Amino acid sequence: MGTIFLYEIAGTAALLLLGIGVVANHLLAKTGGHGGGPLMIHWGWGLAVFAGVWIAYKTGAHLNPAVTLGLWASGAEEYAPGIPVNVANTLAYLVAQLIGAMIGAVLAYLAYKKHYDETEDVAAKLGTFSTAPGIRSYGWNFVTEVIATFVLVFVIINFGHTPNELGPLAVALLVVGIGASLGGPTGYAINSVRDLGPRIVHQLLPMKNKGDSDWGYAWVPVLGPIVGGILAGLASTLF
Repeated sequence: MGTIFLYEIAGTAALLLLGIGVVANHLLAKTGGHGGGPLMIHWGWGLAVFAGVWIAYKTGAHLNPAVTLGLWASGAEEYAPGIPVNVANTLAYLVAQLIGAMIGAVLAYLAYKKHYDETEDVAAKLGTFSTAPGIRSYGWNFVTEVIATFVLVFVIINFGHTPNELGPLAVALLVVGIGASLGGPTGYAINSVRDLGPRIVHQLLPMKNKGDSDWGYAWVPVLGPIVGGILAGLASTLF
């Protein structure tokens, strides 16, 4: 359990530090990458996943409750070599991922502190921490997150059944592809803690001209990925 906490916290923190960092670079005032566009964000998140997966290799680098719960639903006996699937280990993964996401969000904020202070757009500030829909329709936003996360987890599980030498690069490219293809409607959380952890940090930080944390929408990027991940795990048993 100590291994789970150490590696999942570190890997998820790196994922969120670099992921939030690329969004902040695009959205916040007076940054070197201001206005870099969605492709910069997609590639930035993909490379953030690449880094996080390398760091958390000992635990299978879940970094995402949807992956953990997807593996559980698939009937897997181990989450990673030497880590059996049981209630205690499952909870350890989920808690470690949330803690890591919050740490990564705080570090990203500290890296861009002066730019947050210079940015007047409260929606842009929140947008660096958490996702928001292009068109707010809770039911359809939920469907989008379920579909996108299903693709993520289903393909990740099948990576394990197909020998290849791509390693973390395969997951990184998958995330870039999901962002470019399915990220438009909701900003593709595809990871409950990727949205929840930073949203909590946004709520707690004494940020200048912070604005609202939009908790009314928060259930969509939390529950959508969970449902998508579990459905992907169940579907993977057919292949």
